[in-house]
Amino acid sequence: MTYKHKIQPALRWWSDKQSKKLFLEAENIRDSLLQESFSIRRSLDILKIDTVNLSIDQISEYTKKIDKFHHSLVQLSDRLCPVYIQDSLPLSIQCLLDYWVKSNPHVYFHIDLPVYWQHESVECSLIILMALEELLQITLQEISTIIATHISLKIKEKTRELTVRITYSDISTPMFYYNSPELEYISDTLEFLISGKCLYKNHNFRIAWQFSW
Repeated sequence: MTYKHKIQPALRWWSDKQSKKLFLEAENIRDSLLQESFSIRRSLDILKIDTVNLSIDQISEYTKKIDKFHHSLVQLSDRLCPVYIQDSLPLSIQCLLDYWVKSNPHVYFHIDLPVYWQHESVECSLIILMALEELLQITLQEISTIIATHISLKIKEKTRELTVRITYSDISTPMFYYNSPELEYISDTLEFLISGKCLYKNHNFRIAWQFSW
């Protein structure tokens, strides 16, 4: 009963987070992609009527709309099922981290990912990637106080290990995140869904999170 009472809040939190993501994606499709597709459809209808007077600028405008629509679909596809997830967990993690690196140029990122990785089920890789994203969203909120972020993925004998270490400029920030229930929820969820072991700790200006399976 003790374990049940511990894991239930974590799974409810995990389910709630994933449900909200799907809801936001559905809203994005309705408010953005469907509107764009309707606009493109109207443009094509105009082309049928007025092809003779169509200018180069109009053609360029229609091309830009189609390119934008295609780019939005690619982004949606990658969010729903990350690229490379079937082939390589390290490559999927790298693609995820590219966003954080580009959007936070003032933060030093040290990323250590192997070139070779043993076969991992899509379900397992997806859960790990989702957990890493949740972890980054939680611990990288205070961007102004972050000095460095170290992320590594390694194989030690038969154990696979994902480590995230974040160093802050003040000592209160890592303590705040260390006491946050969300970190415990991520850890408990991973331990339950993948039967791994998750540890996290803070030391001075740094918080470290390690998951092994």
